[in-house]
Amino acid sequence: MTTLRLIAIALVILSSGCSRAPSVAIVGSFFPIWMICIAIGVVGAGVERSLLLHFDLESHVEPLWLFYPCTVVLFACVLWEEFYR
Repeated sequence: MTTLRLIAIALVILSSGCSRAPSVAIVGSFFPIWMICIAIGVVGAGVERSLLLHFDLESHVEPLWLFYPCTVVLFACVLWEEFYR
C-alpha cells in the first residue's frame, strides 16, 4: 500500500466520529451540548470564586486572569466527559 492510500484510509476512519453533534431540545429549540457545558462551567467558576472569597483563599491563586478561564474549561470538559460521552 502506498502512503497516500494509508492516509486516505486513516482519514475515513477518523472522520466517522463526526457524524452527529449531540444536542438537547430546550423549549422547542435545539442547542448543542457544548454550549450548555460552557454555560454550566461559567456558573461553576462563579461558585468557585465565591467560595475562594468566602474562605479568603483567592489571594493564594495567581494569575487570576488565567485561573478563572481555566476553571471554566475544566468544569465544561469534566461535565462533557461525565454526562455526554
